[in-house]
Amino acid sequence: MEYIYAALLLHNAGKDVTEENVTAVLNAAGVEVQDARVKALVAALEDVNIEEAISKAAVAPVAAAPAAAAPAAAAAAAEEEPEEESKKEEEEESGMAGLGALFG
Repeated sequence: MEYIYAALLLHNAGKDVTEENVTAVLNAAGVEVQDARVKALVAALEDVNIEEAISKAAVAPVAAAPAAAAPAAAAAAAEEEPEEESKKEEEEESGMAGLGALFG
């Protein structure tokens, strides 16, 4: 994952994503660099428009917005049944805790 972060950092800084630049960023971060992985990353990104890929990836969370609206509707219904809302909240909190574990 560090290799991808290095490429994104270089792109954000307006630098070319080259083997030398990726290696320099990884070394600066204290990551043990594997030349084969750097070469594979640079080769894979050669024909990729990073800005376009980022914009497509940014659309994905928008698709989750309708799912976020569901708890709001549940809250309105929960005024009538407080026990059900508390169960839903507990499920959502445990789900969010699980997601947080994915990202450290």
